[in-house]
Amino acid sequence: MARKQRSPLSDQLRTLIRESGISRYKIWRDTGVSQSLLSKFMSGAQGLSLEKIDVLCEYLALKLVRDEER
Repeated sequence: MARKQRSPLSDQLRTLIRESGISRYKIWRDTGVSQSLLSKFMSGAQGLSLEKIDVLCEYLALKLVRDEER
């Protein structure tokens, strides 16, 4: 089965989650986003709903900004 093409936004979110140093367990406890879903997302096997992305971005104090170089 072929993997879905990953989006730049998802790739950036994965990187920022890794760089945060926060465990998947702590993220789950603090946000309610399950460890199983986080694991699948982090491996690229599954995407996230916009609702889950919003929750994680708020938790990690992230915001979406336009790339003015494009």
